[in-house]
Amino acid sequence: MPLTDEDVREILRLIDESDVEELHIETEGFALHVSKGGGGGVDSRSPETARGDRESASPPPQDTRRLTEAAGKPPPQQPEADAEPEAEDGLATIEAPMLGTFYRAEGPGQKPFVEIGSRVDPDSTVCIIEVMKMMNSVPAGIAGTIVEVCSENAQMVEFGQPLFKVKPQ
Repeated sequence: MPLTDEDVREILRLIDESDVEELHIETEGFALHVSKGGGGGVDSRSPETARGDRESASPPPQDTRRLTEAAGKPPPQQPEADAEPEAEDGLATIEAPMLGTFYRAEGPGQKPFVEIGSRVDPDSTVCIIEVMKMMNSVPAGIAGTIVEVCSENAQMVEFGQPLFKVKPQ
């Protein structure tokens, strides 16, 4: 069964919230290796050596949903977008729900999803964040009017970085 981008995001979030330091998952046509150690980088071993290590490694990890349930915790809900509570100026901030490349429009030369003055609903797509060649739509998460665009098109954004300021409805 191939993994969807939502499955991958869920796995990454669960790893981030757990004590697991490293995880390697392989399914048909897809491999995911996650390490919290910060020592990332490229595997300098030959493909044959790396393949041999993989074959002698411990059995593949269980489904993360079963691990979460076994730990006695219900699976956490996936946040759509982070709309901060109202700040002192009465504006809410739509924050990046993940690290990636911020795009205001669906494609080059196309009209942006929102402009200053655009009215949005919680389900309105305000931008796309590209992560590893996967395009992720970002919903507003709040009803209101866009008053500021805080990030530049086609630039890298960090998790939690402000993308838009919204005057709540």
